[in-house]
Amino acid sequence: MDKIQSIKQRFEIIGNDPQLNRAIGKAIRVSPTDISVLVTGESGVGKESIPRIIHQLSLRKHGKFIAVNCGAIPEGTIDSELFGHEKGAFTGASSANKGIFRAADSGTLLLDEISEMPLSLQAKLLRVLQEKKVNPIGGQRDIDVDVRVIATTNRDMVDEVKEKKFREDLYYRLNVFP
Repeated sequence: MDKIQSIKQRFEIIGNDPQLNRAIGKAIRVSPTDISVLVTGESGVGKESIPRIIHQLSLRKHGKFIAVNCGAIPEGTIDSELFGHEKGAFTGASSANKGIFRAADSGTLLLDEISEMPLSLQAKLLRVLQEKKVNPIGGQRDIDVDVRVIATTNRDMVDEVKEKKFREDLYYRLNVFP
């Protein structure tokens, strides 16, 4: 319990609810691993604190921590934003963009509100999680990436899967440690 209290002080978390303490305890336990984590909870409960705790207690703490709100990136550009693009890959691609996955290489990527990610992109994300490679738009080859992915959502993902709004295989890939 002392470890949980010191984490709360370090990350300026206020409260002593048993569920909060359990969530912090889980974050402490999973942090030395590289497995994917899915953080669920209602809006406003501070879900973004858990990924920061995991990152700071992990072996990746010296790497970048990049947070991306999946609902804030327009559907037409999210592929390029996450996975990158080559110069000339599409109209307006006047220079290459390595993408967020490559920018987070050797660090942690928080996919905030993962349930907002378009279905069309979920298959590509699943492939990146499984193979640890990205292929930028217009790219000729896969590029290795070493990124730990943590996802958050305020939705009931089981319902999202049942309603075919979220891929079941991606859900299980992300929900290795809920």
